[in-house]
Amino acid sequence: MAITLNHTIINAKDNVASAKFYEHIFGFEFVKEWGHFAVVIVNDTLTLDFFTKEHFSKQHYAFKVSEIEFDAIFTRIKEANLLFGSSPYDRKNGKINYNYGGRGVYFPDPDGHILEIITTDYVID
Repeated sequence: MAITLNHTIINAKDNVASAKFYEHIFGFEFVKEWGHFAVVIVNDTLTLDFFTKEHFSKQHYAFKVSEIEFDAIFTRIKEANLLFGSSPYDRKNGKINYNYGGRGVYFPDPDGHILEIITTDYVID
């Protein structure tokens, strides 16, 4: 059996609000509050479990998406008036990148986590 990531916990100021943000922007399914967590289904093997916490470090989460999904997500990013950029070091330049023959963009979630969508895997030499 291949090892897969089953779930990860994402700290948030408001777990339900963050879960609903990911549901809206990415099209994921917000399932329910489960104990201390607000659970979002990403795919058949992965959930994001949002946990309300006052202080936490900002993280980076990258999602590989299809070209069609990129267009839909990018449209919702712009409709939500989120700042976005073409690199992790310039997340406010209003551009996307075309690295490795695909497209990519960086933008923040409501808690300051850096989100990235890409259509092509990085080439690691």
